[in-house]
Amino acid sequence: MQWMEEIKLRIAGEDPGLVEGKIMKLIRDIGNNGSMKEIKLYHSALVDNDMSVQLHWETAKTEPQGSAMGLCLVHVLREFGLISHSVWVEA
Repeated sequence: MQWMEEIKLRIAGEDPGLVEGKIMKLIRDIGNNGSMKEIKLYHSALVDNDMSVQLHWETAKTEPQGSAMGLCLVHVLREFGLISHSVWVEA
């Protein structure tokens, strides 16, 4: 089953480029349990300080509350601004 976890971040008071580097370092430090297919990082076309991190998974079972990696990212990224975290299942 393929599913995607999205973490949206509205950065307050930080340089978005620095936050992007911290996000990528966190992902490398946390590591992958083998079921993550890819990570995508997006910036809003209209608002410079809005970012979206997408973690794409392929597992036998969806984790409706989010993966350990996603929940860890949410916890750490809260210091940079507002967070929205959601899980999507491929139709």
